[in-house]
Amino acid sequence: MTGNDDTILEYLHEKDMALPPGTLHFNLEREGFEVGYSTIRRRLKLLESAGLIQNEAEEGSYYGLTEKGRQYLSGDLDASELEQDDEN
Repeated sequence: MTGNDDTILEYLHEKDMALPPGTLHFNLEREGFEVGYSTIRRRLKLLESAGLIQNEAEEGSYYGLTEKGRQYLSGDLDASELEQDDEN
């Protein structure tokens, strides 16, 4: 897990909605976070594979927080319990 992962997860939790990568990138930048679009797309795929978010749209990519993601944010699930990934 990286700081960008936490930023993405916290934003999705705070807004309580499913967002596509472009909208997520736009709004994070608007709020002063410096996370590149390609980083967001890459991290969303990794967060999805860890089960922390899911694509909630049949067509397109709208990512929302899962129950596992909520557990991670509340501290009930430690990052060490997630599948480790060497890609940052």
